[in-house]
Amino acid sequence: MEKIASFTIDHIKLQPGVYVSRKDRIGAETVTTFDLRVTSPNDEPVMNTAEIHAMEHLAATYLRNEEMWGNRVVYFGPMGCRTGFYLLVAGDLTSREILPLVRDCFRFMADFEGEIPGASPRDCGNYLDMNLGMAKYWAERYCKLLENMPADRLVYPE
Repeated sequence: MEKIASFTIDHIKLQPGVYVSRKDRIGAETVTTFDLRVTSPNDEPVMNTAEIHAMEHLAATYLRNEEMWGNRVVYFGPMGCRTGFYLLVAGDLTSREILPLVRDCFRFMADFEGEIPGASPRDCGNYLDMNLGMAKYWAERYCKLLENMPADRLVYPE
């Protein structure tokens, strides 16, 4: 079988950033998949499932309610390797174009106080596995990069 695109990226060179992972045509529409890389693969500790789960609930809620982008967000969820998230958005987009939305979303997570949306037995299949404190830590850490994003962290390394 052919190696899928995400396995062709050199994860040794990959640093935290916002990358276009792929663009798929669905009928007349393009869906852009963004790689929101929060930690340096195989170099830094990965995020634990509890904070990833909390971040997924917070980000999905924020993104789907965001006035300008909400109706274009297709999906937000964690990578299996726990080093970041995938964000799928309708449209043929660049990392630079999506950067303000990602920055606002992670700022929302970093500043969030209160009950995590959907963190109840009725709304979630694993509602007890959430860690808001660590979710805020990772979101704040990523926000620092997002606020001063170097150009080389917007395009996958060669």
